[in-house]
Amino acid sequence: MSHKTNRPLTIAIDGYSSCGKSTLAKQLARELGYIFVDSGAMYRAVTLYFLESGTNINDLDEVAQALEKIKIRFENIDGINTTFLNDKNVESEIRSLVVSSAVSEVSAIPVVRKKLVALQRQMKGREGMVMDGRDIGTVVFPDAEVKIFITADPIIRAQRRYNELISKNQTADIHEVITNLAHRDKIDTEREDSPLRQAEDAWLLDNSHLTVTEQFDLVLNKVLEKDRELTSGAG
Repeated sequence: MSHKTNRPLTIAIDGYSSCGKSTLAKQLARELGYIFVDSGAMYRAVTLYFLESGTNINDLDEVAQALEKIKIRFENIDGINTTFLNDKNVESEIRSLVVSSAVSEVSAIPVVRKKLVALQRQMKGREGMVMDGRDIGTVVFPDAEVKIFITADPIIRAQRRYNELISKNQTADIHEVITNLAHRDKIDTEREDSPLRQAEDAWLLDNSHLTVTEQFDLVLNKVLEKDRELTSGAG
């Protein structure tokens, strides 16, 4: 049985890499009948374009010119939220370890963040929305009614990421995955522009020892509780 909220809410889910943010966001959007926006996929798509076009990310003029040639959209294909880069389905390519190894550096470039934050804000309509990323609750939608910050033990995160890559028939080495996640964490938390951090009014959720179902049930109850609170307050 699906649940409905009394008002359209904006749900911001932030947190570290490989914490299952997108999985949770998709579940919530499906359950509530909300729009789902995968902000991480947008940064991955930009990274893929830069890699394929040979864009020098240290040359800001070159980066700015490349951004003008990029169009990103999402399409639901057989129930799967699919990323399109310049009208090409790149959902598989953007999940590769090659893109994962470069996405944090690309995400740290201010002009890239400025462009994608603007695009993300434009995606907010009259319907409820779930968006996951690194700075959704702090920068993109600081007025979101529900903010969740997800974390988990680094080794558990690495194992999840490794299992994900193997399930997609991609070559993976657990030690390389651990190194990659540590590298991404460092860049995400230390970058000057919109670093990864928990918003003051965000709910901290450590899902190290939660199943996907347990996490979903916890968060759904939190969302419905917030909806009831807002509804009674409005009355």
